[in-house]
Amino acid sequence: MVVAIFAVFFGILLIGVPIGVAIASSAVSCVLMNPDLPISIEYIYRNMITALDSTSLLAVPLFILSGNLMARGGISEKLFDFFAYFVGNKTAGLPIAAIVTCLFYGAISGSGPATVAAVGAMTIPILTKLGYEKEFVVGMVATAGGLGVIIPPSLPFIMYGVSSTYSVGDLFIAGIVPGCLIALIMSAYTWFRCKTKGEDKALLEANAKALHERGLLRVFLDGFWALLTPVIILGGIYSGIVTPTEAATISVVYALIVSLFIYKTMSFQDLLPITSSTIHSCAPVMLIVAAATCFGRILTMINVPQMIASGLLDTFTSKVALLLAINVFLLFVGMVMETLAAILILTPIFLPVVTAIGMDPIHFGVMMVVNLAIGFVTPPVGVNLYTASNMTGVPVMRVARHAIPYICMFLIALLLITFVEPISLCLL
Repeated sequence: MVVAIFAVFFGILLIGVPIGVAIASSAVSCVLMNPDLPISIEYIYRNMITALDSTSLLAVPLFILSGNLMARGGISEKLFDFFAYFVGNKTAGLPIAAIVTCLFYGAISGSGPATVAAVGAMTIPILTKLGYEKEFVVGMVATAGGLGVIIPPSLPFIMYGVSSTYSVGDLFIAGIVPGCLIALIMSAYTWFRCKTKGEDKALLEANAKALHERGLLRVFLDGFWALLTPVIILGGIYSGIVTPTEAATISVVYALIVSLFIYKTMSFQDLLPITSSTIHSCAPVMLIVAAATCFGRILTMINVPQMIASGLLDTFTSKVALLLAINVFLLFVGMVMETLAAILILTPIFLPVVTAIGMDPIHFGVMMVVNLAIGFVTPPVGVNLYTASNMTGVPVMRVARHAIPYICMFLIALLLITFVEPISLCLL
């Protein structure tokens, strides 16, 4: 029956049905395949409704709204100029500044595609104008956008917290060092590439001169409110002053104040289309949450997590081999399934396995999200690839090809995060 259920699920996905509908249909198929199960269509409907009755889930639409407000308010441009001021005339300085901007913008939006769209729309034209190969820049930004779901606030961390019942705040804190590590490794590769392939130093010097003519104080004051955003969000959560949901509310209010009254890059007329865009983004997410939560409960009811856990523990006697096998599976899932759905379905399955071998659940949550973040830049689902392609006109497969070196950097970081537990837990 288990094989049949997942066959139905992947079969429905292959014909192009939206993933939320595919998950709900798979839950219904459980009832049709085994009428003896103590569930019904009414049970599925009620569970889908109650799955959304969670305070933690309120953070999802709020962080999406905050990210949309920040994007419209031009926050990414202020961040990039600030970092570029210090490294703009250094080897690989501006590409590394783009990666660091993705890192900081991830602490605002909590979304990979939103980070690619906001940072890429501004940095890609600048970098190509300064002589960098367009495909290289697009591939770099598409991959660096994955930092948006690792650096808190992170929508996947919220989903993992909801599914596992572990603290979303702890998950946010645990994601800080891994996110910085990934950005550091990506920056190291960027420096090596630019050092070996060369740069147009004349254009870079002219751009750096223009920034320096504005003066450090002006650049700092322009970027101050943007730089303060992650400090307010993460500082409030880390200090215990606010919960993640309350921090999401604060981020929306802060984004409105900064964009409307400080930077004045947005008007009140922009609020309606931004709100409409947020609703369009949130509705599919909430359908996935509702359907996946219900589906997960049904899988637990028919002992699927226990069967998979015992099978894995019997097959892999070594902790290293088991974690490598889970990583490979998650990498594959990230290539073919939407991230939030994968987390909600797979967390109840794998969490008993990793806790049985003594792995900290927070550490596993970070490992899982880093795995699935790589799925943002791997076909066929790779939403960051499509976002970057649509924005620049570079074909998706060419973006993917130039993203491969950065994906390799991601994989190196993933191995370190998997087997060096303090990377995730040192701040807790």
